[in-house]
Amino acid sequence: QPLQHEFKPIDGAFRDNVLVQVKNGPVDFQPREPFHPLFGAMPETPLMMEFQITQEYLGQATTLCYLAPMYEEVLRADTYVAGPGSTVAEVIDGSLHDYPLTGMAGVANIGTDRNWTGHPFGQANWYAFGRLAWDHELGSATIADEWIRMTFSNEPLVVRTIRQMMLRSRDIVVDYMTPLGLHHLMGADHHYGPGPWVADMSRADWTSVYYHRADSLGIGFDRTATGSDALAQYAPAYAEQMADPATTPRELLLWYHHLPWDYPVASDTTLWEALCYRYYRGAARVGEMREEWAGLSGQIDAERHERVRQLLAIQHAEAEWWRDACVLYFQTHSRRPIPAELEPPAHALPYYRDRAFPYAPGIRPRW
Repeated sequence: QPLQHEFKPIDGAFRDNVLVQVKNGPVDFQPREPFHPLFGAMPETPLMMEFQITQEYLGQATTLCYLAPMYEEVLRADTYVAGPGSTVAEVIDGSLHDYPLTGMAGVANIGTDRNWTGHPFGQANWYAFGRLAWDHELGSATIADEWIRMTFSNEPLVVRTIRQMMLRSRDIVVDYMTPLGLHHLMGADHHYGPGPWVADMSRADWTSVYYHRADSLGIGFDRTATGSDALAQYAPAYAEQMADPATTPRELLLWYHHLPWDYPVASDTTLWEALCYRYYRGAARVGEMREEWAGLSGQIDAERHERVRQLLAIQHAEAEWWRDACVLYFQTHSRRPIPAELEPPAHALPYYRDRAFPYAPGIRPRW
């Protein structure tokens, strides 16, 4: 049953000191999700946000992924429950429904590492969560500037370079992991690397194939009235926008729709081509971040500069791992060539042949 069916009937039935804690999205801390439909749906019950600060599905402690843009994206999302401008932030700060209690929770990312968070940039996410919990109107760039100046340097070149890396990093990770609204593609037993082929689990909704639903005709999860009808849990104005692929933001296209491989994402780009472009763009931009960080040699203390350099090298290899695994797997369904202008991953075929990569019978990557 949809969560709204379970919670809405008891809206207002809780004690005065109760807040209901809701994850930011309807699945489970995916790299990109729409806001959870409960936000705005319980006007008599204070709702509080639960964000994930630790990067469970975002490369964990080997990946530079600044999460403030993701938090900001969710907080500024319009629920439309009381007309345009009814943002998630206004729900959880109490202003939309006059909640007397408000709150925001975070699944922490501190551990036993000497620097507490493993990745030095993981500390920025802990800091950003705290800043937004106290003032959700702050922008990601403002928070990044504060953190960079307190952590690394006040030199304009350093601040500008690191700010650019941080602000782009979340979209970069989404590109090489789960572009265009794809989600839940990770390996089943570790939540770390790619596993779009995962199919054998005790519950269907723990598998990757349940969510991407790739077949010879297309890809994506239909959550409109012709599919699961999950859109019916949202306010009518939001649901109407997302029900039509033409008015659905591209970032959420395959979250709400199962579309043909040749669906025109742009006038000259099919869905298959757009998917390939984003996977390759994401991996390439990690390479750009490595170059940008290398340019700061001598501007950052040697120990931390070397640590981040090593982690960016790991992230680059992992980005190519995600790119190759997902593009080559989805190609077994699309049966279309990877766009010629994209560089073939020369190492991919031996890597996956050694690991019994599950190509469809008779299908091999075509360039």
